Amino acid sequence: MQKVFRYALDAAETSLDPARVSDTYSNTIIAHIFESPLTYDYLARPVVLVPRTAVALPEHSADFKTWTIRIRPGIYFADDPAFNGKRRELTAADYAYSFKRYYDPRWKSPVYGNYRADDVLGLEALRQRALDTRQPFDYDAPVAGLELKDRYTLSVHLGRSDPQFILNMANPNNFGAVAREVVERYGEELDDHPVGTGPFKLAQWRRASKIVLVRNPGFREDLFDAQPAADDAAGQAWLAKYKGRRLPLVDQIEISIIEAAQPIWLSFLGREFDLVRVPLEFAPIAVPGGKLAPNLAKQGMTLERTLQADHVYTYFNMEDPVVGGYTPDKIALRRAIALAYDNRTEITRVRRGLGIPATSLVVPYTLGYDAALDFGFSEHDPSKAKALLDLYGYLDKDGDGWRDLPDGQPLTLHYYTTGSETYRQFNELWAKAMKAVGLRMVFEIGQWPEQFKQAQAGKIQIWGLGNTATSPDGSSFLHEAYGPEIGAENLARFNLPAYDALVKRIDESPESPERHALLKQAQSLLAVYLPIKPHVHRIRIYLSQPWLTGYRTHPFALDFGRYVDVDAAKQAAAIR
Repeated sequence: MQKVFRYALDAAETSLDPARVSDTYSNTIIAHIFESPLTYDYLARPVVLVPRTAVALPEHSADFKTWTIRIRPGIYFADDPAFNGKRRELTAADYAYSFKRYYDPRWKSPVYGNYRADDVLGLEALRQRALDTRQPFDYDAPVAGLELKDRYTLSVHLGRSDPQFILNMANPNNFGAVAREVVERYGEELDDHPVGTGPFKLAQWRRASKIVLVRNPGFREDLFDAQPAADDAAGQAWLAKYKGRRLPLVDQIEISIIEAAQPIWLSFLGREFDLVRVPLEFAPIAVPGGKLAPNLAKQGMTLERTLQADHVYTYFNMEDPVVGGYTPDKIALRRAIALAYDNRTEITRVRRGLGIPATSLVVPYTLGYDAALDFGFSEHDPSKAKALLDLYGYLDKDGDGWRDLPDGQPLTLHYYTTGSETYRQFNELWAKAMKAVGLRMVFEIGQWPEQFKQAQAGKIQIWGLGNTATSPDGSSFLHEAYGPEIGAENLARFNLPAYDALVKRIDESPESPERHALLKQAQSLLAVYLPIKPHVHRIRIYLSQPWLTGYRTHPFALDFGRYVDVDAAKQAAAIR
């Protein structure tokens, strides 16, 4: 019987092209199609880097400016008409080409800034030439930063030290191999033809509705192995059961996009999904008192409750004439907004206790995270907020009950959001908090993918979103406010040279107490200017049907469909 793994995402994908993606939803799909040279051991905690398409972990120069990776021979892309009926082997040149695509202005890559900071020698000049001449990016031009030593060996030469560059090689979004023939054949329709070397390939795609991935028949022999901790009973049991089994274990993955919470939950209860991330509204029903509900336990369902390597945050557009700016009055407005909103109420009421307050920008499980550090991001004090607004002239000057700008012009805050029931509850919290200090807030309702495009273009005033770690490097979250990445990671469009200098020093520093001290300095500056208000590190609840085994949330890797297994007979019997 065919083994089909069924899952739902609560927000739509934006693209299936690694160069044009930065959101977790799209990356979840991409991670099953495209492969990076490295990955993470599925069961090892703390996390462990292991080779994927590479022969071994990369070598680096003493100054961390040169990284050399050797690709394993005999790995092939999934069959596609772009290859004219021939098997197409993965080579080091494919990674070099894929790397260049992040610099190509044509693709408007949201993660381009990650690489610009590293200064891969010659690539920025190549990009600038394309911009200046308005000619296509020259992929054939040799660049010093990408050296092909032989068919399978690539050396990447950076203009600065980056001890954490190795982590890029474990993320298909940052280092996924794309074949040049595929890009050139499909052009702007590349989204509809994602062709990688991974265990699955795209079979069906109804945008923002349903995605079907099927087993790649040409996928190489990849045998299950892992290094669970000795005291990890479930992990040890999985290893004993699956060690040496050929991956993937399922034949098909069906991913439905359902933004409303109730349909997701009811569909899971109706056995239409094998795995569900329990919507916040239904957490008290699924896990009352933190334990799996007896009726669900009786059905044989499995619970996973895990703190995520993420944060939810609100950002202010620093170029907006109302909430942006670096003068004391603008800082006071942002701080008053932050003080008026209560992160803990968000956790207890809307999140049903599924989260912990974010006291720093760095997230759990990453280097530099310290739960004892508190930069005041979760401070709640409406009285202090009112005092700040009064002090800097944000008064009700026309008598309509709402505060105005210091020059007497109306003051309206525009918060962008979606129309889901969960976000409606967040909006109610925001509206109540702002009303309590005399600030008028209106909510701009839209679809997440469209709002993301607006955010990249700097057309959103205030927006809330989440960011999930893709590696153990906690300093990556500092790039949410890093000047060179305005419009990409830095949607707040924060631009402060002193902060950028700190982030640059952090990026060039190896893991050490000195690096942690720099992390504190950088976060202190963010606490002063407040372009971003972190809210919560989320706790997620996942439920698995009794016929699904092998699922475990990884802090950074997203290709769980490679490892899960379905008892097709039990699944079919339950559906009937």
